[in-house]
Amino acid sequence: MKYIFSSKLVYTFLSIFLFSVAITAQDFQGKAYYFSKSTMQLGSWGARLSEAQKKQIQANLKNRLEKTYVLTFNKEESIFEEDEKLDAMSGATDSWGKNFSPGNQYKNVKTNSFVQNQEFYGKQFLVKDNLQKIDWRMESETKQIGNYTCFKATASIPTSELNWYNFSWNDIRQSASTEENEEKEIEMTEVVAWYSPQIPVSQGPSEFWGLPGLILEVNIGNTTMLCSKIVMNPEQKTKIEAPEKGKLVAKMEYKEIITGKMKEMRDNRGRSRARR
Repeated sequence: MKYIFSSKLVYTFLSIFLFSVAITAQDFQGKAYYFSKSTMQLGSWGARLSEAQKKQIQANLKNRLEKTYVLTFNKEESIFEEDEKLDAMSGATDSWGKNFSPGNQYKNVKTNSFVQNQEFYGKQFLVKDNLQKIDWRMESETKQIGNYTCFKATASIPTSELNWYNFSWNDIRQSASTEENEEKEIEMTEVVAWYSPQIPVSQGPSEFWGLPGLILEVNIGNTTMLCSKIVMNPEQKTKIEAPEKGKLVAKMEYKEIITGKMKEMRDNRGRSRARR
């Protein structure tokens, strides 16, 4: 029987084999650089704005909508952190946004552990939990990202489990609805990931992991994270370790804390206006 193999397929399998051999070394490490871009969700309020006003808002929020991250990984662990050098270069400051931005994030796929440090109005928290459970659906579609052949995977994840470090005023309304024992439909977010078996580590940006290759692109709602550069075995190694400082809480505990604090701040402002 005669077998015909495409040069692309042969190259992919050869790369996987050679890289699998390379990562058996104890000191193996890689760095993946991601550019994250989000589109604005202005809702019904945005319909009343002119295009010029929308562009001005987008320009003002650029440092929230566009960010750069670095994922440092080995066979079992990774640390995902924002590249703060870019913010320093642009001179961007956003004290409100920083309260609801993800901190440095550690993942260990061997121990199923997740650790993230968070700062909320000057108070340090250490969020410890299990890795986000993701039931990936493997797709047959492929595409090229840089020098890597990537395969598509999709998943549906509860929105609250993806934005636990963030806040919106809807959180307070939903909290009140829950207190009144009203049934609430669980909001889900559709996630599309592109991973490359040429880098056979089960890691990815943000809370995404669990695929047979490094995730090079992920689309979550109105946000896309795309890997722009990969450095394998950099000369200067980075120590991958979990954050240690802060008040110990789980993800949902942290969400309840910030939602409660924002409700308290809103109520205090309301009482202050009433006294005037």
